[in-house]
Amino acid sequence: MIINLKQLFNITGESKDIEYSIEAEELNGIKGYKFSAPISVKGRIFNRAGVVHLKYTLTSNLLAACDRCLKELELPFSFECEHIVVPSVSNDNDEYIAAEGESIELNEIAVTDFLLRLPTKILCSDDCKGLCMVCGKDLNEGDCEHQTIES
Repeated sequence: MIINLKQLFNITGESKDIEYSIEAEELNGIKGYKFSAPISVKGRIFNRAGVVHLKYTLTSNLLAACDRCLKELELPFSFECEHIVVPSVSNDNDEYIAAEGESIELNEIAVTDFLLRLPTKILCSDDCKGLCMVCGKDLNEGDCEHQTIES
């Protein structure tokens, strides 16, 4: 979704509500992740004291496998994001979002924010025992003959 910010940059106190979904078709190209629901984007972009702020919440369900036992999971995630938007930046600056041509591509920003906030390790539970390294049995379902007890 492209948002034109010309009016927001020029009028202090101006604001615009944001509420839409990034559909599954756009998310299919993300390698390594599967979404069971669109990413919901809800928030506001506003000019406070001449500074344009972008605040929004991202919500979706991710289909993933537990990193220890490979059990398939559907996990709900919700993240709050906040950025300052500027008309342009003179160098590579990760602190601000540059609005080239007085507009921003919110889908790209939102998907990047969502992916950066996902955990690096996904577990079905904090106490997941994983798989036996010899036979591959799911140790959450019981012990196997290869499991050794370490003190």
